[in-house]
Parts: sequence; structure tokens; C-alpha cells
Amino acid sequence: MHTATNVQIPPNTATIDLPIEGMSCASCAGRVERALKAIPGVAEAVVNLATERASVRGTAGVQALIAAVEKAGYEARAPETAVALGDDVALAKKEAERAELRRALMMVAVLALPVFVLEMSAHLIPAMHHWVVQTLGTQTSWQIQFALTTLVLLGPGRRFYVKGFPALLRLAPDMNSLVAVGTLSAYAYSVVATFLPGLLPAGTVNVYFETAAMIVALILLGNFLEARAKGRTSQAIGRLVGLQAKVAHVRREGRILDIPIAEVMTGDVVEVRPGERLPVDGAVLDGQSYVDESMITGEPVPVEKSAGSTVVGGTVNQTGALSVRATAVGSQTVLAQIVRLVEQAQGAKLPIQALVDKVTRWFVPAVIAAALLTVLVWLLFGPAPALTFALVNAVAVLIIACPCAMGLATPVAIMVGTGRGAELGILFRKGEALQLLKDAKIVAVDKTGTLTEGRPALTDMDVADGFERTHVLAQIAAVEARSEHPIARAIVDAAGQEGIVLPEPARFESITGMGVRAVVDGQRVDVGADRYMRSLGLDVGIFAQTAERLGSEGKSPLYAAIEGRLAAIVAVADPIKPTTPAAIAALHGLGLKVAMITGDNARTARAIATRLGIDEVVAEVLPEGKMQTIRRLKAEHGCLAFVGDGINDAPALAEADVGMAIGTGTDVAMEAADVVLMSGNLQGVPSAIALSKATLGNIRQNLFWAFAYNVALIPVAAGVLYPVWGILLSPILAAGAMALSDVFVIGNALRLRGFQPPLATEAQAT
Repeated sequence: MHTATNVQIPPNTATIDLPIEGMSCASCAGRVERALKAIPGVAEAVVNLATERASVRGTAGVQALIAAVEKAGYEARAPETAVALGDDVALAKKEAERAELRRALMMVAVLALPVFVLEMSAHLIPAMHHWVVQTLGTQTSWQIQFALTTLVLLGPGRRFYVKGFPALLRLAPDMNSLVAVGTLSAYAYSVVATFLPGLLPAGTVNVYFETAAMIVALILLGNFLEARAKGRTSQAIGRLVGLQAKVAHVRREGRILDIPIAEVMTGDVVEVRPGERLPVDGAVLDGQSYVDESMITGEPVPVEKSAGSTVVGGTVNQTGALSVRATAVGSQTVLAQIVRLVEQAQGAKLPIQALVDKVTRWFVPAVIAAALLTVLVWLLFGPAPALTFALVNAVAVLIIACPCAMGLATPVAIMVGTGRGAELGILFRKGEALQLLKDAKIVAVDKTGTLTEGRPALTDMDVADGFERTHVLAQIAAVEARSEHPIARAIVDAAGQEGIVLPEPARFESITGMGVRAVVDGQRVDVGADRYMRSLGLDVGIFAQTAERLGSEGKSPLYAAIEGRLAAIVAVADPIKPTTPAAIAALHGLGLKVAMITGDNARTARAIATRLGIDEVVAEVLPEGKMQTIRRLKAEHGCLAFVGDGINDAPALAEADVGMAIGTGTDVAMEAADVVLMSGNLQGVPSAIALSKATLGNIRQNLFWAFAYNVALIPVAAGVLYPVWGILLSPILAAGAMALSDVFVIGNALRLRGFQPPLATEAQAT
């Protein structure tokens, strides 16, 4: 949605992308965001927990931003030292973090398992309890548990205390604070019970070392699984970056040099061999081949390339060798622009996230208050030993209420959804579009270049009895080759595509308002409208049925006469793209209305609309009229998506709720559009809308799970079921449930990687 803002942004405003380290939950992300927004000169700050990055817009300096993040208790790096998600260095860093988590998890498993066996199996298996008492003795067992648990908390568990207690002292508790307070409470109580039992009331001398040790183990397990899943969410960018060729064969001073891609300059001539990736964007100078452009457009059919064709870096040359002059290198290539757009979309904050931010801001303090209330209620009203019940249930409340799942619910789904979109050739330039598209009620489309190819082509040709088609087309094209009219160019192109060699015409003449004529191979050839044929004394009635059909399709027929005999009827029109009918049907299948807005004449527009089943046609409108039409359609139908070519449709793209630009690689940077469809055809529109519905549905599922989980289980952890059914939630089970909630949310989001566009699904079914 394009809305005005009252905030005056200075002209020297810049957007800075800061990597943030040390965030563990939604509260952390919110705290960093508030710290950044408090800096003078910051107009907007968005912090993404899943990508661990902050996007800051304004005039504030980088050092001021880093200082604010550090003051909030986290770490930030300057943009110039930061690396992109797909960068080898960044991937190595992430892998090192996962490896460190793996080592910590293995260590805690080795230390915590004996504690769990000694304590819990003694409660669950009577024979085990007797064996422990008779061989080790209860006191010795507790001392062994103390030693092992101490190693757990000082080793793998130390990270929670190093981060959690400082946050608590700043009155800004986070997930680490909850784990630190919970585990230390259980540990401290157990230490007193083991070494100073006389300080505790009678009947309350129990140890909970296994609780402290297993909570650390389960939280680390959740963190490890989360880190692995986060790595998979950014694979779309990693794959895009991996498409970049590492070396280019550059022609310099008469020699072919293999140089790193970073050293290739605009204007260099690059040789591309069969099977290699194009290292740069460029124009083909020499050679002929087919190039697989599916990584850009999502279209699986290779595209023929020859001298004059444009090529895109990262696409795969298939059969022939090509010489290409580089027109864009490095960060200016289409592939680099795609990576930037996907990174921006993955870091976007949707309107739905505002609710999460409001809740998580107060969530952790509310949980600590709930834990204190739990202690108070159990001490006042609980059965003996009240202190033990109070401690165990308070720890369970602290552990189960971690808001990680809430913080990950939205950004992880956005990361996976936008990444899948990039693989399908759908680039979301603005995060809001991902949410708004699902509410679209009507799709308005431009005709030329969107529904149609955008250039005239020979669409129909019928020849009279006694004439041969190829010969007639050669004669007509030879005459039209002397004309500069676009219709003439389409006929010449058609002859060229059929491999026809054109003879040289003589005595070419243009008759204003009528047609053209010339002598070709000694024969007089006349080409023009029906009135020209009648002026020559020829009857066009033999082609009446064809002319009537062409008229109903919005095409204007032309006639050709050779040596005074009517030879053929031809029609040149802007042909409908082969993929358009299926795309319109898919939009109708999604329950959407389709409207066509065009500056073309009404007859042609209505004919195309009838063929395609378009619901509403608005023809012969100027760009300003398109904007007024869009306003009217929005008022009548609701949320509107407009699809245009992103150049002359810029006002309409901006006026729509969601502007969608049909691009072909060179149009990636269209500023007016919210969504860029790289495939160059309308099929991307139903795919984008279906992806929006799937992503937002996934986010709702995640948020429901995260909120419902906390709302339902915090009271259970506090012990509300105990008075009626005698049910208490063990802190260990609470830790396990908390870890599973994170894994569930991320696993649910990863399902979007398997999203299939509606047209592909239909094709598979048939």
C-alpha cells in the first residue's frame, strides 16, 4: 500500500545494513530496534531476528548506531566489514557457530545424561533406586550430580548467564535471563539441600540438579536445530550467489586470458564456451547458442541467442560458443540486483509483525512476574513441602515461556517464502506486497507487453488459389522491406524467421493512405488495404470470411496483388503471449476478477478480452486515465494489483495497492513496482498471489502455535491443574516443549520451500 507520510526525510538519507550478534529471542530484536530508533537522525529501523540484521534509514552515523546496539547489550559490525548472506565468509562463520553449538551439545549430553539417570531413573524404576542407595548412597549420588551439573552450568551453560544476568540488571530481561534464573534457582536450591540441608524446612530437602542440567541440554538442542534450520532458510540466496561464475575468459590484446570475475570490466569481450555459465551481463557479438535462463525467469525452455541478443550473468550457455561484450559487471549485474532484492525482502517487516512486537515487548517481564506470583501462591496455599512446589513450578514457568517461537514465526516464513519466490522468478521488492497480495480482489493488466508480446508480428496469412504461400510471402516482404512502417517490419521479420531470401525490388512507390507497390522479379506487387485493392479493380470478396474473422479479433487485414491478381490476405497484430490464456484462467481459479486497461482502440481491446475471458475492459485511456480507472476499480472491488511493463505504466503501478512489473532481466530495478516478475509473462501473477496466500497462511499458523503454546502452557506450568487432577509440568518437560515449539515453527516455515505455483500444479495433474 502506498501511503503518504508526514515525516520529512532529509535528502542525504541513507540505508545502512548492520549485522547484529547476540540476539536470542523476539525481545532482543525489539530491544535493539528501540535502541536504534532512539538515536537522533534515525527515520526508520527494522531488526530481523531470523537474518540477524538491522536495516536503518536516516542520517545517523554508523558508529552511533553500533554504540547504541552495544549499549543495549548486543554486538554490531560496520557494513563494510559485514558480509552478505550468500558470501563464503558469512557461510563459514555460520557453519563455525553451528559447529560450536554441536560441540557444546555433545559435551552437555555427556555430562547431563548421568545426572538424569541417577536422579530420574531412581524415581521411575524402584530397582534402580535401591541400587543407587545400596551402592553409592543418596548423599554420594547427590554430590556426583552436583559435580556434573556444575560442569554443565560453567561450561556449555555459561552462555546463558553471561548474557542473561546483564540483561536482567539492565531491567531488559530476555530468553537468556529466563533460562539463567530458572536453572540457577534449581541449582542453588539443590546445593543447599546437598550441603546445608538444615537450612530447609522439614520435608523439603530434595535436589533438582537434573532439572538444571537437562534444561541447559534441551535449550542447546533447540538452539542447534534452530541454527540448522536458519541455515536452510537462506539457501535461496546462497544458491543465487553460487550461480555467479568465478572465472571469465576475456579477450585482451589478441589473447584469451582467464581472469577472476572481479577483474572483468565493462566493455571487455568475454568468450563463453558450451556448458559454461555467463560471467557477466552483455550483448552477443558473435556466435549462436541456446541459453538456459531459468534461474532468472523461472522458464525451463532455453532461449536462442545470436549476434545482437542480450545475455544475463549466471545463466548457462548450452550448445554453442558465444562472444559477449560485457555491459554490466559486479554489483551492477542482474544477478547481483536479484540478490539485493531478495535480501531486502527477507529482512522486511510485515504489518502483521506489529502485533508480535507489542506482545513480546512486555512478555518477558510478564513471565518473570508470573513466576514470582507462582512462588507466592504456592507458598501461601500449596501443600507441604510448599517451598519445593513453589520452586519447581516457578522454574517451569520461566523455562516454558521463552518467546523464541514468537520472534521467529514471521521472519522465518518471510525468508523461505521470498526465497522460493526468487527461484520462481518472482521478486518481492517491498515486504508489504507479500501481505497485501493475498487480499487482492481484482487484477488489472496493461495489454501491450503484458497480455501480448509488445511488438507487431505476422499472425495470419491466407493465399488465393493458384498461388504458393512461400513465394507470395517473399514477394510481399521484398516490397515491405523498403517501408519503415512497423507493420512492414513485422512482415519482413516473418519472412526472415522462415528462412526466405528476399529478392531485390525495383520501382518502389508508397501511395499515401492506400499502400505500397514495387516490381519484384519482373512482377508487379501491390500491398495495401481493401480500398487500395478496389481502386485497382480487384474484388476482395473471396476473402470475406477471413476478413470478418480478423475483424472480430480486432485485427486490420491487408491484401496483396501480384500482376493484377488478388493473391493473399495478411494480418499483422501484437500477438497474445502463449502463456496468457492459462494465466488468466489461473487468476479466475483463485477467485479474482481480471480487468484490462489499455490505450489501444476499443475494438481491438474488446476482441482480446473476449478471447481471454477478461471481466472488464477499459480502452483508449492515457496514463492519467489509467490512474483514475485504478482508483475506481479499487473503490468498487477492493484490494487491487496492477500488472504492467514497469516503464510507461509507472503512475499506475504506484497507484495500485500492489504494483507488479513484468520484467525480462533488464527491468529488475524498476522503482515503481512492489513485485517484479522476471519471467516476462503473466503466469507469474497467479504464482505470486498463491505464494502470498501460502506465506501468510504459514505465518498465521506459526503465530497461532507460538501464542497458543504460551497462553496454554504457562498456567499449566504454574500448577493450575494440580488442585483438580494433581498434574504438574516438570521443568524438564517444559524445556523440551519450549525447544520443540521453535523447531515446529521453523519446520512449518520450511514447508514453503516445496510451494508449487498453481499453473505448474495443473500441468502436473494433466
